[in-house]
Amino acid sequence: MKENLKKYLVIGIIAAVFLLLGSRLYVLQIVDQQQYGKDAERNSVRKIVVMAPRGLMYDRNGKVLVDNVPSYTLTIIPKKFDKANLSAIASLIDEDTSYITGILDKETGTNRFNPAIIKRNIDFRLISYIEENRDRLSGVDYQVEALRTYPAGVRGSHMFGYVNEISDEQLEKQPDTYYKQGDLVGVTGLEKFYELNLRGEKGLKLVTADVNGRILGNYNDGKDDVNPKNGEDLMLSVDADLQAYAEKLLGNRRGAIIAVDPRNGEILCLVSKPDFDLTIFTGDKKNKDFSFVFNDQSHPLFNRVTQTKYPPGSTWKMMMSLAGLGSGKITTSSTIACGGSFTFGNRTFGDHGAYGNIGISRALEVSSNVFFYKLSLLIGLENYTKFAKIFGFGNKTGIDLPNETTGLLPSEEYFNKVYGEGKWGQGLLVSLGIGQGELGVSPVQMVAYTSAIAMNGLYTTPHLVREIKNISTGKDEMLTFQTRKIDMPQSFFDVVKKGMYLVVNGGGTAKNIKNDEFTIAGKTGTAQNTNANNHSWFVGFAPFNDPQIAVCVMGENQGWGNEFAAPIAASIIVRYLSKNSQDVYENIKSTESVRD
Repeated sequence: MKENLKKYLVIGIIAAVFLLLGSRLYVLQIVDQQQYGKDAERNSVRKIVVMAPRGLMYDRNGKVLVDNVPSYTLTIIPKKFDKANLSAIASLIDEDTSYITGILDKETGTNRFNPAIIKRNIDFRLISYIEENRDRLSGVDYQVEALRTYPAGVRGSHMFGYVNEISDEQLEKQPDTYYKQGDLVGVTGLEKFYELNLRGEKGLKLVTADVNGRILGNYNDGKDDVNPKNGEDLMLSVDADLQAYAEKLLGNRRGAIIAVDPRNGEILCLVSKPDFDLTIFTGDKKNKDFSFVFNDQSHPLFNRVTQTKYPPGSTWKMMMSLAGLGSGKITTSSTIACGGSFTFGNRTFGDHGAYGNIGISRALEVSSNVFFYKLSLLIGLENYTKFAKIFGFGNKTGIDLPNETTGLLPSEEYFNKVYGEGKWGQGLLVSLGIGQGELGVSPVQMVAYTSAIAMNGLYTTPHLVREIKNISTGKDEMLTFQTRKIDMPQSFFDVVKKGMYLVVNGGGTAKNIKNDEFTIAGKTGTAQNTNANNHSWFVGFAPFNDPQIAVCVMGENQGWGNEFAAPIAASIIVRYLSKNSQDVYENIKSTESVRD
């Protein structure tokens, strides 16, 4: 009896096990067959993201400034990678094994089944190694990407900007989920400002792979692939030949040059020095030059065209003239006595000479300091700030580059904050009248202000991009930037422009740059610097009766405005108006004229 019970118990257990297994097989093969079939298929199909080539950049004449060339990038699928190959791969790319594991360890979840970017711009030696050892290099592969190149012979470091791998912080802050770890993104310059236009849209390629991750072929004959869409091209207003010439003129000296067409704000050249070689950002991010740029004490990444806040010196005197006229404190025929010095309180301020009773045009021609000391006190701080804002100071110009400064435009609120309410006096206005003191401007602000004077009050936003071309759709987008008219009588601009004409073509501070073919008008400036040599400034435009170019040159610690900045500005003007056929810089000699 007991033996029969045991026999039936064993039979019952066996039957229960078979029933359980049968039920599970039924669920797997019949009930959930469709779902598990999809899962199995998913395991054998690999999704490969295809990066879109970034848009190109062209100069105003159609010359390619920023291009793409094919480059190979090493990738590893973390889930498929055999760490027995770690040392060999690390040796081939000249890195520690921790460099590779550090990248792979960041990939979690489903990302471990996707290729992780290990190193860009790898050489043919590594590609050959991968091809020859595919059977044992599970998960190791390479892909083709587009690498930035600059074929026009111009550096354009601060203008073009560079791309780099997106940081963890940027990934967290992105408004969408477009970017993934290892993607390239614009970091500075036009690359950053027009990132959404330049980046294009990623594509997706589906391939079948075996259990070792080896690609067997296209999935579904490529019918389900999504082609990438190329980034949009930027058509710049820059003249490549003029840009190269301006870079040559500034050389290795610290400073900035910007030239624009005053009629529409189009930037013709933009140079900031020291600069850097953009190609160091296109490959190995551990390149020694890469680190050097970030640690260089001369700050080559700093854009001196848009980010400096230096006092403008005597180039500010047109601003003071227009503030005096606009506030009604003086008229176009008013004169102010200039006796060679001016005493305010217990301090005496000197001048270049004693000019007697002079009006605005003559004061600009000889760059009389006393005239503008007195004028500044006459108009007062409120009008000083009001009219400077009208000409764009204290605000960003809106140039299509990132990280532009507003500069520093002192006001009553500012002085109260710095010195305390009621603890500062009108003496601060004396230095402000000649572009010194607590006033900071950028070259891009100065060229916009100069353009507005040249165009009788038409203020146009300086900009680098004229048009955006979408090669995928064939559509072109002409860009528009802010233009506004400064409401002042024509006579105000006439008297100021006459003074700027005399600076170059009369007995003024820049008569050394007079040109018989192209009539230049402008103003020199020498901004005092207590820590080193003075800063050299010049702003100007030409031709006088038909302005086609306006220029601002600023040389850090380069001394007198007429000795450094003015000759460079004149050379750029002549070079542009002569259609890049003339080089006059070496022929311009410094004179013994009044220097400021």
